[in-house]
Amino acid sequence: MKTRVIIFFGLLVLIAAIFISACKKNDVQPGEPHNPTYIDLTIPAGWPTPTSDIFANNKLTEEGFQLGKKLFYDGKLSKDGNFPCASCHQQFAAFATFDHDFSHGFDNSFTTRNAPGLFNLAWMTKMHWDGGINHIEVQPLAPITAQNEMAETIDNVLNKLRADTEYPALFKSAFGNTDINSQRMLKALAQFMGSIISSNSKYDKVQRGEASFTATEQNGYDLFKAKCETCHKEPLFTDNSFRNTGLAVNPFLNDFGRMRITNDKNDSLKFKVPSLRNVMLTFPYAHDGRFYSIGAAIDHYRTGIITTQPTLDPLLVNRIAITNTQKNDLIYFLNTLTDTTMTKAARFAQ
Repeated sequence: MKTRVIIFFGLLVLIAAIFISACKKNDVQPGEPHNPTYIDLTIPAGWPTPTSDIFANNKLTEEGFQLGKKLFYDGKLSKDGNFPCASCHQQFAAFATFDHDFSHGFDNSFTTRNAPGLFNLAWMTKMHWDGGINHIEVQPLAPITAQNEMAETIDNVLNKLRADTEYPALFKSAFGNTDINSQRMLKALAQFMGSIISSNSKYDKVQRGEASFTATEQNGYDLFKAKCETCHKEPLFTDNSFRNTGLAVNPFLNDFGRMRITNDKNDSLKFKVPSLRNVMLTFPYAHDGRFYSIGAAIDHYRTGIITTQPTLDPLLVNRIAITNTQKNDLIYFLNTLTDTTMTKAARFAQ
């Protein structure tokens, strides 16, 4: 009996040694070079330089981008495998959720805010409707661990990635060895999401002298600059601020926006100003998706603003005077912000 025990443990030691040796062979050995393909984030002509470099401590590489892309589309990041990042952020809808006010989550649950489009994140100083996330590398933690979204734990996600036959090699290509940890996973996701840029709509082509607005589009653009540009600042079409636009409180959500983060009553009902780029693809609108058409959203600014709210943005105390003709012209202009180059790009597709 003792002999069998000794043999059994001897075999265990041998297997462990072989396993450790195999793992080491996959890792970068001393002196073994790691030469990823470094790439640059292209800043479109005429655009401002981002206020901070989201890749300062996460050098953008082709290998990191491809790893992040695979993670973005992989259901392993969710508890039951059915909810990858891409389930709420669909490329054809400018990486928002198509035609839904709230996105589907684990166990037939729903999110409590409308999913924003994921593009031009390198220019965003704060993320989420309330600005509760201040860096792209930590952003995925919220949806991955939320019980009404992906409902998973980071440890479980990492264990699934480590057990997958493809991921060790992908992590090695991106980071130099096969170590799979949360920091690397988040950095890879940041490289993919942070590289999605929307800058080739008709509007952009007009700005570059490659196209011309129709008379109606030009009228809409002139109206936009007169009535909307203070908050939706070109070329990003957002100023990244948080404002109360006079929406009634949703009684089912009781969502008071940025005040949830700051605990400052002066931030009550303030939500992030969304980009109007690709706005015709990212309906419904507002933080809770209450407006199912762009026309309804415009009508809110014409007649629906609750002007008695203490934190209402001063620019909206008199609402915004827009005639029916001007509304039509504005919608024509907003259509020129659709960037099908991004929504159809194979580089960002699964």
